[in-house]
Amino acid sequence: MENLKEDSMKMHNFSAGPSIMPAEVFEEASRAILEFNGGGMSLLEISHRSKPFQDVMDEAHALVYELMGLSDDYKVVFLTGGASTQFFQVPMNLLNDGEKALYLETGVWASRAIKEAKFFGNPIIAGSSREANFNFIPKDLNIDPEARYMHITSNNTIYGTQQHWWPDVAMPLVCDMSSDIFSREFPLEKFGLIYAGAQKNMGAAGTTLVVVRKDMLGHVNRTLPTMIDYRTHIDNGSMYNTPPVFPIYVSMLVMRWIKKMGGVKAMEDINEAKAKILYDEIDRNPLFKGTTAVEDRSRMNVCFVMEDPSKEEAFMNLAKANGISGIKGHRSVGGFRASIYNAMPQSSIQVLVDLMRDFEQTNG
Repeated sequence: MENLKEDSMKMHNFSAGPSIMPAEVFEEASRAILEFNGGGMSLLEISHRSKPFQDVMDEAHALVYELMGLSDDYKVVFLTGGASTQFFQVPMNLLNDGEKALYLETGVWASRAIKEAKFFGNPIIAGSSREANFNFIPKDLNIDPEARYMHITSNNTIYGTQQHWWPDVAMPLVCDMSSDIFSREFPLEKFGLIYAGAQKNMGAAGTTLVVVRKDMLGHVNRTLPTMIDYRTHIDNGSMYNTPPVFPIYVSMLVMRWIKKMGGVKAMEDINEAKAKILYDEIDRNPLFKGTTAVEDRSRMNVCFVMEDPSKEEAFMNLAKANGISGIKGHRSVGGFRASIYNAMPQSSIQVLVDLMRDFEQTNG
């Protein structure tokens, strides 16, 4: 059913991030730390202005264009500061004082983005699921046609919800895709800006990808600090200052792997199949239940609890004893969270499912 390389694993890593990466990426990145491209020096010590690293940066940019199907209307940059920096960098670059932007409040990270936007514009909550502890994606939206953009968090790691539809609005979408980038296709024409921290589904922690449509920039009246202006980094090919060399290299390797696997559409098909295996067991097994609306279930972060919470510790201990790591649910939800990003092999999901069935037999 899938072409993922199912390497033997000491641990089955279901961590929400930093998260699992393909084994071949670890291997090649490890070699580059010791000696990069036969040059006698580590990747960590070569100049970022040298041709070997310029080649890395060029390939990383090119792979983003290829995997996303970007036209020349978009620009790609690799930045530092994580996705949290984008919470203020986006409105600072896109909104004038008092100008409106719509925000979907679907979790902690969306709420933080709203908080930061208030410093630079007028964020309006178009829909929120806060009162239900963010266990669904709001559908009945309040659309203000004067808004400059609509901000969406496409996948909510803490609560296990994912945007499976895109609002039909006149303004461009701005999207935090930190936890599901390159995991599925999406209608690019709707998006004016996309950002994603690398550490969940794209590579190692330390760099953030930003994809921005050129016509989104240059409209604000404020003076932008040089490092905050997207155009600074566009004009300098992501190397205005020393970039995070190793995380960008690892992201390039991960994108190479995705391309080799067949691209984003192939990853989407694999991810749908993997998620179905786990959700089917959650729905079948009387000891477990999902925590989110069925239509909004994430294919990246599967959140579930036990019907009898007193049995959760016993199941957690069983999981740990069988090499499963990282499934403890976030404190906001409790229970369990299995993060099944692109690099998660089906075999690890099957180990978890088999344990759930075994636990049913002995504790049902």
